[in-house]
Amino acid sequence: MKVILTEKPSVARDIADHLGAKQRHDGYYEGNGYQITWAFGHLIALKDPDEYDPSLKKWTIDNIPFIPNPFELKIVDDKGIRKQFAVIKKLLKSASEIICATDAGREGELIFRYILAMAQCKKQTWKRLWLSSLTEEALQVAFQNLKPGSNYDNLYAAAKCRSESDWIVGLNATRNFTVRYGAGSTLWSVGRVQTPVLAMIVKRDDEIRHFKSEPFWELFTNYREVLFKLKAERFKSKIEAEKVLASVSGQPFVIEKIGVKNENEYPPLLYDLTELQRDMNRRMGITAADTLQIAQTLYEHKLITYPRTDSRYLTNDLKGQVVKTLESLKHIKGKEIDLLNLAQLPFTNRMINDKKVTDHHAIIPTGKLPGTLPYQSQAVFDAIVTRLIASLYPTCVKELTTIEGSSNKEPFQAKGVRVLIPGWTLLYPKKSEDTKDSKQASESLDLPQFQKGESGPHQPSVSEGKTNPPAHYNENALLGAMETCGKFVDDENLKEALKEKGIGTPATRASIIETLLKRNYIHRSGKSLIASDLGRYLIALIQDPNLKSPELTGEWESKLKEIELGNYNPIEFMSKIAGFIKQVIEDSDLTKINHEKYGSCPKCKNEVIQGKKGYGCSKWREGCKFVLWKEYKDMELNETQIRSLLQKKILLQPLGTVILSLSEDGVLGEIPALSGRGNRTPAPSTYKKPYPRKSVRAKIL
Repeated sequence: MKVILTEKPSVARDIADHLGAKQRHDGYYEGNGYQITWAFGHLIALKDPDEYDPSLKKWTIDNIPFIPNPFELKIVDDKGIRKQFAVIKKLLKSASEIICATDAGREGELIFRYILAMAQCKKQTWKRLWLSSLTEEALQVAFQNLKPGSNYDNLYAAAKCRSESDWIVGLNATRNFTVRYGAGSTLWSVGRVQTPVLAMIVKRDDEIRHFKSEPFWELFTNYREVLFKLKAERFKSKIEAEKVLASVSGQPFVIEKIGVKNENEYPPLLYDLTELQRDMNRRMGITAADTLQIAQTLYEHKLITYPRTDSRYLTNDLKGQVVKTLESLKHIKGKEIDLLNLAQLPFTNRMINDKKVTDHHAIIPTGKLPGTLPYQSQAVFDAIVTRLIASLYPTCVKELTTIEGSSNKEPFQAKGVRVLIPGWTLLYPKKSEDTKDSKQASESLDLPQFQKGESGPHQPSVSEGKTNPPAHYNENALLGAMETCGKFVDDENLKEALKEKGIGTPATRASIIETLLKRNYIHRSGKSLIASDLGRYLIALIQDPNLKSPELTGEWESKLKEIELGNYNPIEFMSKIAGFIKQVIEDSDLTKINHEKYGSCPKCKNEVIQGKKGYGCSKWREGCKFVLWKEYKDMELNETQIRSLLQKKILLQPLGTVILSLSEDGVLGEIPALSGRGNRTPAPSTYKKPYPRKSVRAKIL
């Protein structure tokens, strides 16, 4: 009997229907020579430390880092899961052929391999069913193209490294910081991915908190009802601005140069999961977690293709499917699709690119028509349909006009934009509201006709403004920063290159944000994500910059991808993870202070020296203005406390109800003390102390 294992019951039901396996048993379907059973996601987990050694049940500094060799597995402690696993194990043991039909990706592969190991079936061969859609046609093609399971050994190696590295870093770092600094019942949850994301949010909040708004003045003039802006930099004083204003007042305004050029705005790329989440958050306010859940449901109802993808392209063999899909979608998007010539669709390398598709292609509709959907589900489905149509629409062509003029030799400029061919933007009438930056005051949508050399009176004026701090992260911005490892880029090609070193994966980024919210390290304020005092405190405690580094986490994600491709050694990866966690634990002792020097200047990294009233940068003559005053509010800081702030960036001794922290840009700030309050969020399941029970031991493949 051929046994098929899926990741969830709904997929098992779809496959059973496709194969004609009509008999329903307890935990599986049967018929036509097949038995189709299912997992409930992760049935199998890595063991907790005390399941290797009971003495590790007590959290101490002396027994970390603990790194199992080899790692061992356990069945998740749940009655229903144990019952289902018993069914799976029995079926796998008696199978003539095993087919893996878990989700076609890293985590799906891990779920299957862990179950196979726990069922002690590692010597059996198996085949892989790789699905990007659950439609009848997709299932038929997938069953005709079953692959040897060994083809996915590298995928499993990457998944295994991800799982074990997260265990090593998360468990050991969490124990380390909780034991050292967990006042009362505080659990300091630290992770390989979640901590750098929290650090990004804390850093942004600090930038806003320490931002000093400065006034500026700009000079504008109104000529023929068009607002021209002085091309010079902003003025830092009103006197300077008014001086130039006086020089041009009463003088004629002359048109010096007229420049006109066309600019192409290409159709947007298709969605991958992250871009779908960002777009729905930006336009609809839907959270990343909700968008993922909605997309997963749409996939399971056969309305869209596999959502947990990192590709925004399709393969060449899908051209025919795109045509069929659009034909079907005419019933709901006829007006939009009728503008396309389905017999000659303009496929370009912005849509069709085999080299940019690995596990799964971009998210597109399958062509199946939905019934009545909930509001948010309908919004996500409509967005995916519209994006497919838009990607095949003509390029938007704009005419950009730049008018340069002068008055008393002072140069002014105005810019105008006129849409010549709207193309794909017809499908997004509110697109201008979705752009990051508003048009500058010196730009207008359409300019009147000017002639070079013409002149006339104008009305100059000075406008006062002030610099603004950066905006708090919202989910859209944070997902973008995670995707590009904290680098902010708009260019689509550069985005694609940086994705290889992003933080997390499309499938995990939403859960990272939700984890930080659940553990009270961040909170929502409107659409913004803001670090809590608890989160700020934790980041202040962590001394090893690598543990907070988006770049290092991005490098690890890149290495996992290389392992998946067979280009990097998993053993070397795990060795580096082990070395990393040892360094984190060593660096986290805040009592280790170098008493031979004060520390480095946070601004320029040069030595800090003592002065009469404070401690300042040794390069003050060269212009560095950093200083740490001896007196802070109502207390005087001693040399040991100064050294702690300069070397560790934190002073743990409570000053009334606060502790002090020194930011990266050298600003001394306060964080409310947590002693006696603590983070009473329960520990994640990985760290729960299980009830005494017999455990089934299994070494991982």
